[in-house]
Amino acid sequence: MNRMTAARSPHSPADRPRPGLWERKKARTREAIRTATYGLIREQGYDATTIEQIADRAEVSYSTVCRYFPVKEDIVLTDAYDPVMAAELAARPADEPWPTSLRHVLRKVVGVGIDEDLELTRLRTRLMAEVPAVRSRMLDGMSGTGRLVARAMADRTGLDPEGLEVRVVSMSLIGGLMEASRYWAEHGHEGSLADLVDRALDAMEHGLPATGKG
Repeated sequence: MNRMTAARSPHSPADRPRPGLWERKKARTREAIRTATYGLIREQGYDATTIEQIADRAEVSYSTVCRYFPVKEDIVLTDAYDPVMAAELAARPADEPWPTSLRHVLRKVVGVGIDEDLELTRLRTRLMAEVPAVRSRMLDGMSGTGRLVARAMADRTGLDPEGLEVRVVSMSLIGGLMEASRYWAEHGHEGSLADLVDRALDAMEHGLPATGKG
């Protein structure tokens, strides 16, 4: 979801068909572009990093970079969370309270990124917090994730996925995840992102704390 990091599928490798040669080539190209971008950003910052530099380091053409990623912000974002979230939501027990399902799924999604590459997750959340263009592009992309959550919510409840209440709850969830990630980055990545997600869910479920402290 958080279009913040590549995610593993919840299914075992044996359950998935092996990608064809063309798909593997495309995946390698995308990874080369992303790796080049991350390296340049770490060395000189986001704003100073150009598509031309990325193409040169990744050893691909400028047009290839643009074909895979229409704008630079897309290189540091990914929608690979979406299939993980969809599969995890579908796998939860039908009689499980919705807040419990959401808490499990969001912890799972957050854990995937941290388990695979904590430093990369920190970099992406820092860029989201510091670069308005990245944050704006992420918000645009998260609308798709919100629709996915709305469909899953509708499947569980029998409600209309386009109904106002479903849309409000699903996008509130996405906004909470984004703010938890941004808060984590703004506070030097102290503590656990999963714990911050729990706090965000508590706020959405129970409202603000009784006092203004904390």
